[in-house]
Amino acid sequence: MNLRDMNTIQTKVGEPVSDELALVQAAKAGDVSAFEELVRRYDRNVFRIAQHITQNREDAEDVVQDAFLKAYGNLAQFQGQSKFYTWLVRIAVNEALMRLRRRRPERMVSLDEDVKTEEDTMPREVADWSPNPEQQYGQAELRDILGKTIQGLPPSFRTVFVLRDVEGLSTEETAEALGLSVPAVKSRLLRARLQLRERLNRYFKKRHAGDGQP
Repeated sequence: MNLRDMNTIQTKVGEPVSDELALVQAAKAGDVSAFEELVRRYDRNVFRIAQHITQNREDAEDVVQDAFLKAYGNLAQFQGQSKFYTWLVRIAVNEALMRLRRRRPERMVSLDEDVKTEEDTMPREVADWSPNPEQQYGQAELRDILGKTIQGLPPSFRTVFVLRDVEGLSTEETAEALGLSVPAVKSRLLRARLQLRERLNRYFKKRHAGDGQP
């Protein structure tokens, strides 16, 4: 099986197999070019996730390489009950977390542990930003500020936020990728959003005051 056959593959009931699944099936059958296409399709996404977790470009590059090598070596274990990308993300997250543990075990927080923070008592309604950051700052600066603020979140919150709100995985896919329950993902996502909003709120207020504006 090769890539030019992808669009013609049909299931037993006559409906097209997803392109991703067809690539995985071809890779399982020994078509290296099919796996290379999966790498090209997802390497940037996996790199972004790894960089958010490790906060280091070199480590993220190693995570991407290790994750794809591990995925290729374990293709036979992928049963197709979830998306290949979700399965790949889980491998990449585990690789990134292991790298963090080796680097700073005393500061590592497991995704399986509950995180107690002062934001647990924050109200669900958080005051709107004032001034409106989109009116005060350019998009490039906003991305830089947001990226730095995300890095300040606890690892268990940051990983859920990145998968759900940055990479666009569904709640169910995020739960599967992290080995968490759906309620746990929803709880951590809410707390991550509240923390992020509060941190950004403090940043913009401080910046606003520093500019000497009324």
